[in-house]
Amino acid sequence: MKAGKLSESVLKRSVLRQLHTVRPELETGPGVGQDYSSIRLPDGKSMVHAVSTMPLSAPVSVEATVYNALNNLVCSGAEPVGILVNLLLPTASTEQQLRDMICGIDVLCAKEDLVVLGGHTEVVRAVTEPVLTVTAVGSLDPSVCVNVNRVKPGMDILVTKWVGLLGTALLAENYEEELLTRYAQPFITQAKRFRDYMSVRSEAAVAVQSGVCAMHDISEGGIYGALWEMGQGSGVGLEIDLKQIPIRQETIEICEFFDVNPYKLLSTGSLLMAAEDGNAVVRAIRQAGGEAAVIGKATDSNDRVLLCEDERRFLETTQTDELWEFNKKKEIAK
Repeated sequence: MKAGKLSESVLKRSVLRQLHTVRPELETGPGVGQDYSSIRLPDGKSMVHAVSTMPLSAPVSVEATVYNALNNLVCSGAEPVGILVNLLLPTASTEQQLRDMICGIDVLCAKEDLVVLGGHTEVVRAVTEPVLTVTAVGSLDPSVCVNVNRVKPGMDILVTKWVGLLGTALLAENYEEELLTRYAQPFITQAKRFRDYMSVRSEAAVAVQSGVCAMHDISEGGIYGALWEMGQGSGVGLEIDLKQIPIRQETIEICEFFDVNPYKLLSTGSLLMAAEDGNAVVRAIRQAGGEAAVIGKATDSNDRVLLCEDERRFLETTQTDELWEFNKKKEIAK
């Protein structure tokens, strides 16, 4: 199969349709656009968990893997408690490499007030690069009702921060010498700092208190992928104004330099949301020091449409992230 996220058709056909066992405690389970699950507890609260798995030789990091799981978790409206860490190491790994990874996780836990709840670490011949799986765990108050299937026609669609943040940072870090042939060092340094925006925890917390109905972490596949998954998960159409999607100038220029589509680029650190009154959510997030913008509306059509002045075109199903495609081309060119 092709490297990267499974296509939607394979996910439905060979994963979701093969899962038949249910329990009454399960409130939210796996599905398209559904990146967390919740189980109802006897005290009325729910335990929520979200999983992120990354091969660490890819252009990602321990930090990105942890935040991917954490961001998926807070999209439910849950309060994070801790993480489970599973790490598979190739036989070529050293103890110092292992220690560095665990120390990096510990630094993030201190920053985000999390605890490592447990996990598993093993050296295996079956892998040629470290593979990290992080499961974020939290609790959800029963009064909070945020889910991707709650998007209804007429709701506003919003995006927080800017799209393509992590993808831009990784391109700037990994291909700095090429970028220096056109851009000054301060420009590239600023792009690298987009790593600092990976957490969506604060915006999600404000949004939950401001009437948001659904949240979806924009990660692999970029904003185009997230829009498609939200539409599929809720069964609604979308009309999105391309010019309203917030994007940094550094992202535009670096993507243009490498011929990469910024709207299909890894966007960890940005949230896609739906709300009855999107402007109220935007105001609340900005008052709390964040950034957000209304980019369109949900519709009662099956069409997911991108509008750019007089141009009207349709979203495609989720594609392989542009960053993975770009790195594959670079490997082939070597």
